[in-house]
Amino acid sequence: MPERRTVALVTLGCARNEVDSEELAGRLAADGWDLVEDAADADVAVVNTCGFVEAAKKDSVDALLEANDLKDHGRTQAVVAVGCMAERYGKELAEALPEADGVLGFDDYTHISDRLQTILSGGIHASHTPRDRRKLLPVSPAERQSAAGVALPGHAQAEPVAEAAAAPADLPEGLAPASGPRAPLRRRLGSSPVASVKLASGCDRRCSFCAIPAFRGSFISRRPSDVLGETRWLAEQGVKEIMLVSENNTSYGKDLGDIRLLETLLPELAAVDGLERIRVSYLQPAELRPGLIDVLTSTEKVAPYFDLSFQHSAPGVLRAMRRFGDTDRFLELLETIRTKAPQAGARSNFIVGFPGETEDDVAELERFLVGARLDAIGVFGYSDEDGTEAAGYEDKNDPEIVADRLERVSRLAEELTAQRAEERIGETVEVLVDRVDEEDGIVGRAAHQAPETDGQVLLDTDADLRPGRMVVAKVVASEGVDLVAEPLGLGSEGAGR
Repeated sequence: MPERRTVALVTLGCARNEVDSEELAGRLAADGWDLVEDAADADVAVVNTCGFVEAAKKDSVDALLEANDLKDHGRTQAVVAVGCMAERYGKELAEALPEADGVLGFDDYTHISDRLQTILSGGIHASHTPRDRRKLLPVSPAERQSAAGVALPGHAQAEPVAEAAAAPADLPEGLAPASGPRAPLRRRLGSSPVASVKLASGCDRRCSFCAIPAFRGSFISRRPSDVLGETRWLAEQGVKEIMLVSENNTSYGKDLGDIRLLETLLPELAAVDGLERIRVSYLQPAELRPGLIDVLTSTEKVAPYFDLSFQHSAPGVLRAMRRFGDTDRFLELLETIRTKAPQAGARSNFIVGFPGETEDDVAELERFLVGARLDAIGVFGYSDEDGTEAAGYEDKNDPEIVADRLERVSRLAEELTAQRAEERIGETVEVLVDRVDEEDGIVGRAAHQAPETDGQVLLDTDADLRPGRMVVAKVVASEGVDLVAEPLGLGSEGAGR
């Protein structure tokens, strides 16, 4: 019997990339590849790159170079780049980084097994020429669902089956069908009790600083039945929390004829057996409807969590960004949310040093941050992104000024999020246990904390708690953005699920 081919997937960037990697893993496993965790143990190392900002691109290049080093003293024979950076730069990346044996775009995903086999056998697959993916789908959202032949990573479904029991008995482990007629073409990479599910791909917004729509394309929703089927499948795999991701979740359903579709889908997802929590990320403040706020703050198992893309609060800067709102409107929105759910979590990212930004604009942003009481704040210094409108703006701030403002606002953000965490002392929270280790003990997250970005909860207990357990606890202390909590009544099952 010939030796089985092995492949490792190295994922960088956001949760959307993680979903894409698991789709690639599903395709490869279904075609007979053995998936391994360590790139040093793989014939082919596939690096799923991020192409969002300069720092992320550098991390992607470093990961490719690190994987290439394995070819000198490990099993690895080939290194292949996929993901946003590969899609965005294509041939340019291949020429600048000859250490990569292949640079594959999104259109190659459906043929990933053949592409890797060609490269592994010493052949060459020509890197693609990047194109504006916004032009691949109809301008009218209502016509997009019928468009065929456009690659949409993270949307793939396996062939329909009449019943779950009708699926082949030798389906690779981790590819068991979901309850329903269509199973996700996906293979889990790890055993975390948390997984992301794509609601949609692409974005129709035209923020002047953002290149994502050009290489991810126009907005297109997944059908609710596919989202629900994948969620059921993940629950069957032991997942306890799902995070709904896309470039803009508040637009979900607009191309399916119902902009309020998320409001009806969330209760259906919350009813899936085995799930403990549903989390919605990537919300646009200008599109956040009162009805969606109501569902997010009142539906059992749906976290009252608001990942709001503010970016700034000074009106002049926001208009230059091609965005809407101002400090007072944003504060009013947060007050509306907290009136309905006082413990609701809120987080956002901000750009400082944008072209034309003044000291008065920075002071206005600081006024907003002080009043907003956000649980987590990401601050980024502006830098030009290829192909964006803002890259051609005049009145750029000097790099030294951008760096100074970044340090200043980041320091304020750190102080404010620590204060917000301290305000939560005394609250009763539901903590999903993520991991248990010797160094940190039992670590989980409350409803206001998304994975990796918003801090964590350290559970002060000697009880035998496993990942995936939901525990009711009282917050007794804070350490920066992290909380320390004591479980309540662990002697009974009422303390957790």
